Amino acid sequence: MRMTTFFKYQGTGNDFIMIDDRNETFPLNDVAIIAKWCDRKFGIGADGLILLQNHDSLDFKMVYFNADGNPSSMCGNGGRCIARFAQQLGIVKDTASFDAVDGTHHATLTDQVVSLHMSDVNAVEQHEGHIFTNTGSPHHIQLTQNIGEIDVFTEGKKLRYALYGDTGANINFVEPVAQNHYKVRTYERGVENETLSCGTGVTAVALAMHAIGRATGNDIILETPGGKLQVDFKTSGSSYRDIWLTGPATAVFKGTMS
Repeated sequence: MRMTTFFKYQGTGNDFIMIDDRNETFPLNDVAIIAKWCDRKFGIGADGLILLQNHDSLDFKMVYFNADGNPSSMCGNGGRCIARFAQQLGIVKDTASFDAVDGTHHATLTDQVVSLHMSDVNAVEQHEGHIFTNTGSPHHIQLTQNIGEIDVFTEGKKLRYALYGDTGANINFVEPVAQNHYKVRTYERGVENETLSCGTGVTAVALAMHAIGRATGNDIILETPGGKLQVDFKTSGSSYRDIWLTGPATAVFKGTMS
C-alpha cells in the first residue's frame, strides 16, 4: 500500500489538503479518492485538494480540485495557501509566481499574511436583486440583512441551481457593516455547502459593492465566518485591475494517507 504525505492548510477557515506533487505521481483522474480524502467523516476533511507541481518558467504550478473530487476554477484562499506551502518547502521566500487554471498569479508573503494578485475583472453585471461577476470563479452576490440568520445551505443551493444550472455559481450573501466593510457568507459549488471563507467570493463582493456605488474606497474589508480578508484594487473605466487579496494562511498539520 502506497502512503502519500499531505499537509493541511487553512486561510480564514477555508481549508485545503496540500500535496507536493513535483514528481507527478498523484492520480489526477481519481475523483473518488480526492472526494474521500476531502470527506470530513471518512477522510482528512477539506474544502479542496491542491497539488503543487513543477513549472518550466514560474516557481510552481497549482492544480486545484473541489471537495467533490472534480477539477475546478480558481480558488483565492487556496492560492494564498499554496504560496505559503511553497515557502515551507523552500521553493520560494517572500515572493512567489505560479501558474493556475486562470493564468499566472503573484504572491507576497510575510510572517502574518499572504497577499495574492488576482486576475483582472472586465465586467461586473448588475441584475435585478443581485450582481454577477467572475473573479477566476463565477460569483452571484446579493445584499441582505441579518446575515447571521440566513440558511446559507438551503438558500445558496436553491440559487446555485435555479439561476445557474448544473454548471452553477458560488452564492454570496452580503451585509454592510461600515463604510468599505462588509460581512460575507458563501455557498460554494463543488463543496455544495457553506464554507467559512471564499477568496474569489470576497474579491467579487468587494468589486460588486464598488461597482454599484456602495463602497467608495479601493481597499475593502470583508468579514467572513472564518476571519477577515482585505481586497485592494484599481479601476480602469468599468474594469478592475491590480486586484490583491490579503489575509492569513497557515499550516495546520502534516500526515500520511493511503
